[in-house]
Amino acid sequence: MARNKISLIGSGQIGGTLAHLAGLKELGDIVLFDITEGVPQGKALDLAESSPVDGFDAKLVGANDYAAIEGSDVIIVTAGVPRKPGMSRDDLLEINLKVMEQVGAGIAKYAPDAFVICITNPLDAMVWA
Repeated sequence: MARNKISLIGSGQIGGTLAHLAGLKELGDIVLFDITEGVPQGKALDLAESSPVDGFDAKLVGANDYAAIEGSDVIIVTAGVPRKPGMSRDDLLEINLKVMEQVGAGIAKYAPDAFVICITNPLDAMVWA
């Protein structure tokens, strides 16, 4: 039986933590995606180096190209800008809606059949984006 492919869009603290948990639970092979060059690759390498110690064998890959998520069974979207002091909810929505448009286009092109979980804030608006 083929292993599940789990992609995390956004390789920050939440994306990295979820990738580690997915590896620990051996939920499948994991792709960390981020637009910042080197971040997902470095985080995937760090997590892969922990696998012998933590006792899991998931394949971890970091990527800056949406093509890497092709064929994903599950995609977890953590990408977005965090809310800063003084930033209104509407300000956050305006910024993260643009992020979701790019993410949605990448998912639609490379993994249209994936089960998508979005945890980007403001959550109620982002899941409809």
